[in-house]
Amino acid sequence: MVALGDISRYSAEGYGFYTEKDAALAENERHKVEYLEARLDYKNPEGILRFYNKVIEERVFKTPVGFYFLMNLQQFLKKQPGIAEDSIADIPMYVTFDSEFRDQASPARNRIRVQEKKPEPKRSTLLPISLIINAGLIVAVIAMFAIALKADQPNILNYEKALTNRYSNWEQQLTERENAVRQRERELQLTGE
Repeated sequence: MVALGDISRYSAEGYGFYTEKDAALAENERHKVEYLEARLDYKNPEGILRFYNKVIEERVFKTPVGFYFLMNLQQFLKKQPGIAEDSIADIPMYVTFDSEFRDQASPARNRIRVQEKKPEPKRSTLLPISLIINAGLIVAVIAMFAIALKADQPNILNYEKALTNRYSNWEQQLTERENAVRQRERELQLTGE
């Protein structure tokens, strides 16, 4: 492991990698390249072309070690007279080279970058609108309480008063009926004797 600046890098086949996992992947690709090199028949360019296109299609290689091998195959195929150049696929790069991560990782780039001035925040017109909406909501809540207090139906604000009134009315009606029944009984007893 070699330290470059404040970024620790892992090395494999002359390439520095940011993570140990990437370096291990490159080492694994080195073994694949050695195996394939021993078995490729460079006397059969058509077979090499099919192999090359298949490897690219299946994304077998992902590190510079594998890409270097592919670049050598590509150069070999371009030199072959029987192979059309448009049949040789480009080597795809599945990474971006101008990323936000790279910009943040390089303090030197941050030092030379011109600092952009942030515009002054404008006074918001949302405050008066917010105050008007809040005042309207307060008026609505007060109106709901007033309606609830004056309503004949029992609710959370006047249920005790409404229930007391209802039971008082029932008691008064029962007392009146009782008195009427007693009065009627007295009249019947007086006339019945």
